[in-house]
Amino acid sequence: MFRALSAGTVLSLCLLAGNAAYAQVPGELVGSDLDEQVEDAVEDEIEETVDDTVADVADESVQDAVEDAVEDQLDELLLGPGDRQVEEEIEESVEDELEESLEDALEDDAEQVAEETVEDLVEEAVEEQITETVTEDVEENVDETVEEAVEETVAQNVEDSVQDQVEDSVQQEVAQNVEDTVEGDLEEQVEAELETSVEEGIAQTVETEVEASVEEGIAQAVEMSTEVQVADAVEERFENQIDDILDTLESDLEVDEDRIAREQWLVMAEPEVFEELAEKGYLFDTVTDLPALGMRLAEVAGPSSFDITEVRRGVLDVVGKDRADVDFNHIYTAGTELVATETGIAPRQAISLPETGTATSAPRIGMIDSRVDVAHPALASASIESRSFVASDAVLPDFHGTAIASIIAANDQGYQGLMPNARLYAAAVFERDEERGEIASTVSLLRALDWLISSEVDVVNISLAGPPNRLLETALKRAASQHVLVMAAAGNGGPVAQPMYPAAYDTVVAVTAVDEGRQIFRLANRGSYLDIAAPGVGLLHARAGGGYAASSGTSFAVPFAATAAARLLSEQPGADVMTQLYQSAEDLGPPGRDEIYGYGLLRLTAI
Repeated sequence: MFRALSAGTVLSLCLLAGNAAYAQVPGELVGSDLDEQVEDAVEDEIEETVDDTVADVADESVQDAVEDAVEDQLDELLLGPGDRQVEEEIEESVEDELEESLEDALEDDAEQVAEETVEDLVEEAVEEQITETVTEDVEENVDETVEEAVEETVAQNVEDSVQDQVEDSVQQEVAQNVEDTVEGDLEEQVEAELETSVEEGIAQTVETEVEASVEEGIAQAVEMSTEVQVADAVEERFENQIDDILDTLESDLEVDEDRIAREQWLVMAEPEVFEELAEKGYLFDTVTDLPALGMRLAEVAGPSSFDITEVRRGVLDVVGKDRADVDFNHIYTAGTELVATETGIAPRQAISLPETGTATSAPRIGMIDSRVDVAHPALASASIESRSFVASDAVLPDFHGTAIASIIAANDQGYQGLMPNARLYAAAVFERDEERGEIASTVSLLRALDWLISSEVDVVNISLAGPPNRLLETALKRAASQHVLVMAAAGNGGPVAQPMYPAAYDTVVAVTAVDEGRQIFRLANRGSYLDIAAPGVGLLHARAGGGYAASSGTSFAVPFAATAAARLLSEQPGADVMTQLYQSAEDLGPPGRDEIYGYGLLRLTAI
C-alpha cells in the first residue's frame, strides 16, 4: 500500500516555508516589488522543504508498495525458495518505477497546492497590510499580518475541508487502484493507474466530495424506498390472499335469500375509479352519484349463477385494493315487536330529562327508517323534512317511521317527544315486499345517508338491522370522517344471535333496550359491540293514520341516545359527547362495559 502525502503535511510545509521566507524580507521593502519578492522567497523555501519531505514519504510508501506487489507477483509466478535472484530483480524494477512515479506525482501535487494557496493568501495579506498600515516598522507588521492570515485562513478553511476530503479520497483511491493494478499487470499498468489515481484524487475537491455524498444519499433513499415498496407489496399480497380465502368461505356458506336482493350486486367507488373501469370495458346501466360521500354507486343485474367473489376480484384487479367496494344488495328489517295495547310508557316518562340548556340553534337530527305520517296530530306541528329513497312504484309502509319520529320530535299538547324543537330529516328507505314484508336495501340506505350528510345533520338515527355490507361500512366511515354521529339498533335476534349491522361497525354507536325495571329486553342481541342501553320496552308512540300504540325493540331505544347526543352537540359544538354519555351512564350488569348493557343505562340528568 502507498502512503499518500496528506493535505495536512502540505499545509505544514507551507506554514514553515512561509515563516522562514518572511523572516528574510527586508524591512525597507515597501512598494510594488514587495509581492513578487515575498512570493519568490516563499516558493524557494517550499520547494526545498517539499523535496525533502516528499523523498522521505516516497521512500517509505514505495517500500511498502513494492513489498506487497512483489509478494503478489511472486505468488503468481509460483517461485520457489531458490529463486531469490528473480525476486530481487522484480523488486528493484518495481521499486525504481514506483518511486519515480510517486515522487513526481506527490511533488507536483504538493507544489501545486502550496503555490496556489500561498500565492493567493500572500498576495491578499500583503496588499491588505500595505493598504491599512504603512509605518516605519513595515517588516514587523507584514510578518504579523501574513502569519495570522496564513495560519487562520489556510488552517481553518483549507485544512478542515481539504485535509479530510482530499486525504481520504487520495488514500482510498490510490490504494485500491494500486492493488488492482499490481494484481492485473504489474509492469505495464501500475505506473499508468497510479498517475491516473493521484491526478483524479487531487482534482476531486470539495465539489467531488459533495457529489459523492449526494449520490450516497440518493442511493440510500432509493434503497429505503425500494424496501418500503417491497414490504408494501408483500403485505398487500398477503392481505389479498386472506381476502380471497374469506371470499371463498363466504361463497361456500349458504346465503340467506331473505337478506339479499336476488340477482343483483353493487359497486361503489370514487368517480375516477369508474372512469378506469370504463376504459377496461366495465359498463353499468344504473349509476347513482353520492356527492356528500364523494362516491358513485352502480347497480348490476347478475345471473343466478354468478360468483360475487370472482366479480369482486375482477374489479379490484383493475383498480387496486381498497379503491372500490363490491358486494350484494343486502336487505335490512326493523324487527319491531308490537304490543296488543294502546297504553304504554310515554318517552318523557321513561327517562329523566334535564332542563332546557343554552343551545344556540335547534338540533338537526336525521333518521333512516320507513315513511313518516306527517299528518298525524302529534307530528303536524313538528319540523320534519321527508324524502323517499325507494322505487317510485313501491308501496311505502309508515308504521315504524311514524313511531320513531314521534318519540324524537312529537309536539302535540297531549303527546310530547324527547326533543320537540328538533329539526328532523326523515329518509324513507322501507318498502313492502309480498314475500319478505317490510324491507330496506343497501342501495336505499346509501342514498339516504348521502342526503342526510348533505343536509348537515349532527346525528343520524338508524332503527334497522341486517347483515354486514362492504359498501355500507365504507359509507359510514366517510360519515364519521365528516363528524356525523351515527347511532343504530343493536338488533332483536336474541341472546345467541350474531352481531347485527350497521350497529356492529366501529364507527356506529350500538344501542340496546331495557324495560322499566332496567332489565335487558328479552330479544335484544348480546355482544362486545354494544355501547349503551336506553328505554325500549312498552314505549308509547304515534300510530300512522291516527292514535297511539305501544311497541318494544332495540329500535325504540335509539331515539333516546340520539336526542341526548344532539342536545349536547347543540350546547357544546365539537365536544366528545359520547365520552360524556358513557361516563355518566348507570353501570348495569357486570362492572364496567359488558356484552349485555354496554357502558350502562343512559342518564341525562347527570350530564
